[in-house]
Amino acid sequence: MDRGSSKHGPRLDEEMAREVEGTVQGSVAGSRVEEWREPEPSGEDQPDAAQVPAGDRRSGAPQGMTNEEVDQRSELGKYLDLSVLPADRAALLRSARKNQAPDNMLDALDRLPADRTFRTVSEVWAVLGHANETTRW
Repeated sequence: MDRGSSKHGPRLDEEMAREVEGTVQGSVAGSRVEEWREPEPSGEDQPDAAQVPAGDRRSGAPQGMTNEEVDQRSELGKYLDLSVLPADRAALLRSARKNQAPDNMLDALDRLPADRTFRTVSEVWAVLGHANETTRW
């Protein structure tokens, strides 16, 4: 025996089921069941947006850094608690160990000067010999 919903009437249940039908029946690739959900085509004077053009791809990397450098600095920051900053080398190593940093990260932090206090992850990154973003004026 199908009891249905106790919070809505059958008509509202069917309407709600139709609203999510495209999501429920859609494929992983994002096909849309209802025609009104189809994206609008490109204009007559504009190319179809099917692929990313070859060559230089624009990114969100700041000026003075590459995408890889941004990712690597973020990886470093992932293992350092911001609450520990400002910190010296020993405090940074404790934080990194607590957050289960890989050995190569611990080795890099161990190369930091012991007598210096670091205020930011970017400062740690720079002392490790890497570039940070340049200031835009």
